[in-house]
Amino acid sequence: MSIAEIKKTAEAKMGRSIEALKSELQKVRTGRAHPGILDQVHIDYYGSMVPISQVANVSLLDARTISVQPWEKGMGPKIEKAIRESDLGLNPAAQGDLLRVPMPALTEERRKELTKVVRHAGEEAKIAARNLRRDANEHAKKLLKDKEISEDEERRSLEQLQRLTDGTIAEIDRLVVAKEADIMAV
Repeated sequence: MSIAEIKKTAEAKMGRSIEALKSELQKVRTGRAHPGILDQVHIDYYGSMVPISQVANVSLLDARTISVQPWEKGMGPKIEKAIRESDLGLNPAAQGDLLRVPMPALTEERRKELTKVVRHAGEEAKIAARNLRRDANEHAKKLLKDKEISEDEERRSLEQLQRLTDGTIAEIDRLVVAKEADIMAV
């Protein structure tokens, strides 16, 4: 494995850790409605578990209400039950075929708990980035030990990996601060 491959692999893995953090932060519920909140809810559809988005149209009615319009008539009660039984704490209301899912207002205490959850997710992502840096550094040091690269190349690659890690951690911090502001602003 060459220095370029090590950097490329580390960069790709750090990018994936940022994407995983974004996905994790999207699941943290703020007081505002977001159709992505229901992505983790699955429904039994003719014997197989599928996400809501595959059996219904999920959209926003207003800033605090999600609408779920099933594509088949008999799916409404199943979707309503699945949303109610999920760990999201949501209470859908049926209006004919349409399901309205209002987002309850967050208390100050709950907001503070959610910011702790967000910070923890950010810290986990930072740890993942640092572990990736450590692994890439070990690869570079092994190349030096095997005399495949010079000491200057190794030092340069360690500096580049450090800059990549610093950039990743700065992006993680930016995402965490933005999510905390979103939670506290509602």
